[in-house]
Amino acid sequence: MPRKKNIVELTRCSAEEYRQLPKLPLVVITDNVRSMHNIGSIFRTADAFLVEEIVLGGISGVPPHPEITKTALGAEETVAWRHVDDTFGEVVRLKEQGWKVCVLEQVHGSIPLPEFRARPGERLALVVGNEVSGVDQRIVDLADYLLEIPQYGTKHSLNVSVSTGIALYALTT
Repeated sequence: MPRKKNIVELTRCSAEEYRQLPKLPLVVITDNVRSMHNIGSIFRTADAFLVEEIVLGGISGVPPHPEITKTALGAEETVAWRHVDDTFGEVVRLKEQGWKVCVLEQVHGSIPLPEFRARPGERLALVVGNEVSGVDQRIVDLADYLLEIPQYGTKHSLNVSVSTGIALYALTT
């Protein structure tokens, strides 16, 4: 009969050991994500998938903040991050450095996430957007890949941190 793992069995590595691990060539960019809980959740998920960095753009919340800490559970201390005032400018800069910009957004002509496969060696910058207005249209226009999570129910969107988790799983498996 399967037995659930206990806390000792779940222990992975220390924060210092984590910082030394090789990271995936994957950056998450939050475009004006205002909820501190969503930011914390994105940190926690980024830690799980060895994301290279989180770029917190515009009005996105930044550590230290109690609501981020509550959901990040310490991942804000392990995952590299930085804040930029101008998300659009940062996306332009990363694109000029050779990063492929993946925008997670509901747009005409998007690629269903399960069908997307990055080319070997591509460095991906995943842009996720504001809880109400989504990703800035100027960033959508710059995207190398427009990705969409297929949905089959009555709701037309998912929470940004949930969407980020689904996308990170799909991009790393």
